[in-house]
Formats: sequence, structure tokens, C-alpha cells
Amino acid sequence: MAQQQSLEKIAEEYYQISSNILSSFPKYRPPLDLFVYKEPIRQLVHFAKKGDRLSNEQVEEMHRLCGEGDLFVSRADHPIYSQHIVKQLDLILVDNNIKPGEAADICIQALQLRLQDFFEQPVRPVYEQLYENAMVVTEFIWTDKHRLKNFLRRMHTGDHSLAAHSVNTLSLGLWLLLQTRKDEISRKEFDQAALALLLHDTGMSKVPAFITAKTTPLKVEERDKITPHPLLAHKIALKLDLPFDAMRQATLEHHERLDGSGYPQKTKDISAFGRLTAVADAFSAMLQKRPYAPAKPPLEAAKELAAARTQFDLAYSGALLSALLSNSISMG
Repeated sequence: MAQQQSLEKIAEEYYQISSNILSSFPKYRPPLDLFVYKEPIRQLVHFAKKGDRLSNEQVEEMHRLCGEGDLFVSRADHPIYSQHIVKQLDLILVDNNIKPGEAADICIQALQLRLQDFFEQPVRPVYEQLYENAMVVTEFIWTDKHRLKNFLRRMHTGDHSLAAHSVNTLSLGLWLLLQTRKDEISRKEFDQAALALLLHDTGMSKVPAFITAKTTPLKVEERDKITPHPLLAHKIALKLDLPFDAMRQATLEHHERLDGSGYPQKTKDISAFGRLTAVADAFSAMLQKRPYAPAKPPLEAAKELAAARTQFDLAYSGALLSALLSNSISMG
């Protein structure tokens, strides 16, 4: 019993590092402290300190200990650990010692970094790096769909950034999709929906920063530079050879409204996925502090969307509001 309690305490404070993670570290200089479990005293002791130069014998011993499950890193070093995995995101699929919330943090951070690169250079090589990370995230969620709640809890509620907004929209959009489609959605549809939600607002990266940073009402000519951004996003998607329906609907329809008051086409004929993306996009934007508006608490934002039933589909806004009212999901 004492041994079991000792191991449980260790698991709370340390990661048992996997061979896959260890192999991704620099061979001779670990990027963080490594600890070894000593059975006689039932405690962890230092094996190597961050930045220490290891000998060949120490490297061999390190891998032996790892293979036997006796090598650990401190959870206090989670920021360093996560920064390392962010660059090789597929490692989260093979390391069962990372807690679900920690894994969600790593996924979100990785997606935001890749999105920032993509928004600066929306070209095929940069997109392919984003695509690889997005597919790791969809695999991670598809394997256990309850993991998506950890993403919702970590929706960005600080100052607005396009990358954070896009990941917010991904998290909520996938949750709405699973809530409303249940078991009817295929893995291919899920993957395509994720890509569409991530890239739905790409056109905003082409809007001049002096416009998006304005705290005063936009002039007509300034607004005219914003309203075509869904068309720009769709054009970029086509250049990347992403013509599937979900991408077209998310990029072109996320600012359309049921009463025809939206843009750029001012149409009332909006697809189901376009309606879903509109709710996810609007809600995600409301959670962040923008130059022209303060951030809103999640419940207040959801109530506002559900009340706007002539503009937003109540099937999606209502599902969101009900979940927040019942505390079946939490955010921020």
C-alpha cells in the first residue's frame, strides 16, 4: 500500500517519460532535468540536470532506465516539455503519461504556432506543416471524443489574435458537429471539418493591420477592405487545392446570416456547415477582447447568439447555450 501511494504521488508530480519522447531529445544534452526511480528508498533522484553533457555510458544507461519505466521528468518543467513536443506534435499520440489537459495545451499551442506561420505565408509548404499538426489533433480527439472538452476549457479569452480565434473556432465547431451529427459523421468528414474551421478566417490575414486595430467606427472604404475577406479565404483554399464542400462553406458563409443581412453574398441560402461555422466564429470572436469591443463571458455571449435567432441557427446556438447552462461544458 505504501509503495502504491508513493507511485501515485510521483505520478502527480512527474512524467514517466516514454522512449519516443526521449529519442526526440538532443542525444547528449537533455533539455530538462531527468530523474530516476530508486526502489529501495521509493523516491526519485537526479539522473541528469538540464544542459549537462552526458557520456556515452550515461546515454546508454538513460535509455535502459527509460525502457524499464524508471526515468521521469518533473511536471514543473511542463512548459519546457510542451515546447519540445509542440515541434513534434505526433509524440502526444504515443505518450500516455501526459494528462489530457496538458495534451490539449500542447495541441493548442502547436496549432497556433503553425497558423501564425501560415497566415504570414499561405503557401503549400507552410500549409503542409499545419495539415500534419491538424491531423494529429483530429486523431487525438477522434480516439476519445471526450478529450474535446479539454479544448473547450482552454478557449482563448484574452486579447484577440487571428490564430487563437481560429483554434477557438475549431474547438467549438468540432464540438457542435459532434453534438448535432452524433455518430453519423465519418472520419474523413471530421478531418475536413477541422481543416475548414481552422482556415475559415484566413482572408483576415490579408486585411491591413491598421484597420483591424482601429478602436473607432470604420469608414466606408475601410469596411470595404474587410467584407471581401471570406472570398479571399476561399481563393487561398482553392490555390492550395482544398475544394471540398466544408472548406467552401466555412470560408464563404461564416459571415452570412439567415435573414440575408450578412456578407459577402447577402444570401439566406446557407449550408448546415456554414451555419455551424457562423455560430462558432461569432462566439469565438465575442470571447476575445477586440479593439472595438470588450470580451464577453461565455454564457453572456451564448445567450446573445441564441437570442439572435433571425441571424443564427438555433440548432447550434441553442445547443451551445443549453450545454453552458447545464454545466456539461465549461470555458475560459
